[in-house]
Amino acid sequence: MKYAYYPGCSLHATAVDYDESTQAVAKALGVELIEVPDWSCCGSTPAHCTDELLAAALPAQNLLAAKAVADQVVVCCSACFSRFKFAQKHIEEKDDLRAQLSETMPIDEIEGMQVRHLIDVLVRDVGLEKIEQAKQCDPQLKVVCYYGCLLTRPPKVTEWDDPEDPQMMDDLLRAAGMETIDWPFKTECCGATFALTRTDIVLRLTAEILQMAREVGADCISVACPLCHANLDMRQDDIRKKFGVECDIPIFYFTQLLGLALGLEKRDLGIGRALVNCDELLTAKGLA
Repeated sequence: MKYAYYPGCSLHATAVDYDESTQAVAKALGVELIEVPDWSCCGSTPAHCTDELLAAALPAQNLLAAKAVADQVVVCCSACFSRFKFAQKHIEEKDDLRAQLSETMPIDEIEGMQVRHLIDVLVRDVGLEKIEQAKQCDPQLKVVCYYGCLLTRPPKVTEWDDPEDPQMMDDLLRAAGMETIDWPFKTECCGATFALTRTDIVLRLTAEILQMAREVGADCISVACPLCHANLDMRQDDIRKKFGVECDIPIFYFTQLLGLALGLEKRDLGIGRALVNCDELLTAKGLA
């Protein structure tokens, strides 16, 4: 199985542990990820907030570069995934936008290009049965899966399994031997980029998410978004100081948890880079 791989800015910077664990898990499961040559930023929030043409052009240019590698591109960052899917949708539906893009790039060449999230690839292409067979241990972790805002919504764009009660990450981790706990905060917002401009909002939202995870008995939270990871991991000490709430709950990328089940080394999964220490938890579960 060969796919183009678009890491995006975060996975080469603040979320390098997401990239490391993605590469390690893909290799272990026989998934060949070939990094898109000369990729550039997807535009993220600033582009689509300021200029529709720019918001479509940046993902389109990356899709053209990915097309040279494979007909499917794997995008792990939820924000990048969202921007790629939105760009495809808008280019398909808006003739004037398509015409503008055609002036500077061969836009027709990206027709048929599939934008896939790694969760989708692992569940549908690799298959849960193969993951069950490949696991080297049952981690015995109680996990809540946090999908966040952008991965599942809007459903006409993301084409996820369920926009309000998604299951694919849960299915994946259960196949790897973990217990996933149903909870009501799967797709609640963490505050996203308000992290810099309205920290008060982010603290309130992340406190609610972390408290609920504790209330339902989770050992840790599994995420698929670099910004969600940053907000949930970095804000726990601030939450304790502001609200007097002790969270102390480790945040993992789903790829890190999957990698542990596959018997991969922690250093190869980027485990230990987060601020909230996970050593005690992993030792207690025999995963140290």
